[in-house]
Amino acid sequence: MKLIHSPLVTILFTATALAIIDSASADQTETSADAARPNVVLIYIDDLGYGDIGSYGCEDIPTPNIDRLAAEGVRCTASYITNPPCCPSRCSLMMGQYGQRFGKYGMSRGLPIPTDRPTIANFMQSEGYVTGQIGKWDIGTRHQGPLSNGFMKVARNPPKKKYTKQQIAAFPKNLAASIKRKDGKSKYFCVNESGKTMWLTDYDGDMMTEFVDNHKDEPFFLYWSPEAVHSPSIESPERLMPRTTAKGKRRKLAGAIVSVDDQVGKLIKALEKHNLRKNTLVIFSSDNGANGSEEGSSAPYTGGKGAGTQKEGWVRVPTIFCMPGTLPAGRQFDGLIANFDFYSTVAALVGARKPSHCDGVDLIPYLQGKVTGDPHEYLFWLNNEPGDAVRRHLIAVRWQDWRLYKKYDRDAWQLFDLESDPREEENVAAMHPQLVQRMATQHAAWKKTLVPLGKIPEIKGQPQVIPAGHGWANHTSAPHN
Repeated sequence: MKLIHSPLVTILFTATALAIIDSASADQTETSADAARPNVVLIYIDDLGYGDIGSYGCEDIPTPNIDRLAAEGVRCTASYITNPPCCPSRCSLMMGQYGQRFGKYGMSRGLPIPTDRPTIANFMQSEGYVTGQIGKWDIGTRHQGPLSNGFMKVARNPPKKKYTKQQIAAFPKNLAASIKRKDGKSKYFCVNESGKTMWLTDYDGDMMTEFVDNHKDEPFFLYWSPEAVHSPSIESPERLMPRTTAKGKRRKLAGAIVSVDDQVGKLIKALEKHNLRKNTLVIFSSDNGANGSEEGSSAPYTGGKGAGTQKEGWVRVPTIFCMPGTLPAGRQFDGLIANFDFYSTVAALVGARKPSHCDGVDLIPYLQGKVTGDPHEYLFWLNNEPGDAVRRHLIAVRWQDWRLYKKYDRDAWQLFDLESDPREEENVAAMHPQLVQRMATQHAAWKKTLVPLGKIPEIKGQPQVIPAGHGWANHTSAPHN
């Protein structure tokens, strides 16, 4: 074939070549820009106590991977859950504000989260992020699952292991009773895609690794909220427990915590494999304090989930921020923060303005040491939902080293200096009447900014919040709010 050479052909060829080069250059620039945008992984453990990991003083449960996050990042010592326990805590986290802003004054399971303001996942999706969710939800109504609230990829709930009657009969009485309440199904053993029985926490860790592998070339926001270490821990695999020195009932909880640490190790390894450690903010925290019935620890504080819900141990949780190169390594931050700060912090990190509804503060300058003091001068609690369990009622204020609280409106305020009395053994309200008045006045002023108690709607049937099966559910199949 004879080639035709002419000025017109040359011009057309040159123009086409330049267009291809420009297009490739633009694609490369866009890919580079995406790769430069910081990723975020938010890990939210269930019922992990302040004193249950090594970097917070625990001596009988080894948590080397979580401790590595602390050694390479910032460990927060005054991180709070202002809307405990599990359901309200998660709602406040997802919305970035006090739950009372949308009528949540206690458990109120099934109360809708607002649809007139974006969740953190909605926000991140709007900023061009791939958003993923793995594990427990427990937010909003049964029509408000993660797929309809900003998450594009949601790990399906794998089928749970089913025990035979003979197996149940051979179990210890407490384990047998727990299994029977779940119609013979395990809480923490699931069946993977190949039919193999797995510890659910391990399964979650594999899904985290898969998500990072799948989205390594685009900015992502991943929310992992495992069932662990919620009770009962009595199914904990024996293979985990010899790695701890915990004794008695706590030994089972220790095994569950060790498994959580293993999954953090998988995440770190996956990020390192794709050279994403310095470009990924990992936030590690808990939805409320330790469960005393599982022998969880709130040390050096007292109280926790169940008994002692008026005490510090129910609302103060371990929280670690790790992003090597952006945040200093091995730093301790003592300022007052809350879980609703995570939303505002993530928004600032990705270079966006936080939504106006957010109560949170961008913590990055504080964590870096560029700004000193408390991000919040005061933090408030108001758990007084009439239908909630009496043990969960709590009215409280935190300011500097002081904690003011009471159980009911009719009760007298109690005041404690957490610096000198972390176990809250000496009520000094009578010695500091002006301080009590000051903090109580602040609480009253905050209370006036809140909305009334929300009403839980009746929903017929049991809509599936998270699809069952294996792999990932896609947001295109999500129901509308």
